[in-house]
Amino acid sequence: MVDNNVDYEEVDCGPWENWKKNWKSKMAFGQCPYVKDGDVEVVQSNAILRYLARKLDLYGSNNKEATRADMINDGVEDLRKEYLRMIYQNYEEGKGPFIEELPGKLKYFENLMKGGDYILGSKICFTDYNLFDLLDCLVTLSSPCLDAFPTLKAYYDRMMNRPGVQKRRATEHFKGLKINGNGKQ
Repeated sequence: MVDNNVDYEEVDCGPWENWKKNWKSKMAFGQCPYVKDGDVEVVQSNAILRYLARKLDLYGSNNKEATRADMINDGVEDLRKEYLRMIYQNYEEGKGPFIEELPGKLKYFENLMKGGDYILGSKICFTDYNLFDLLDCLVTLSSPCLDAFPTLKAYYDRMMNRPGVQKRRATEHFKGLKINGNGKQ
């Protein structure tokens, strides 16, 4: 939102008990995140991403571009699921094997990113933000994980250096966020 100069209000639902008491019943699936935009209410991370992408012209300019964005976003989510499973269910024993297997998974993104600054070439799309977010988590988990992937590393650096991304990361709110709810990273 910040990178696209969109004004918004971010609300922290607070600790689990507060969220359960005040927010859970308001969510369509009983979980966060949640976006309210006028009379439109959206839950589910990827539904929110796609809603905002359509609204902010971050979905590509034709069906072929939108399909590429969707395809790569689904790949991002597949890897994110594996990451979250390790973080929340098998951190102690699973971290080492996850990091060892990461190059085999990142090579697909490396190959898909060749030929442009962003997923759709020269124009940024919603999937760029989602991929960047996941790469940021992975770099926190294993700082050298992108070293063998020059295209992906350059992409990560390019996203990190966008003025809006830097502005968001400089906020006290962002600095206080945990990457994962259980504190493992």
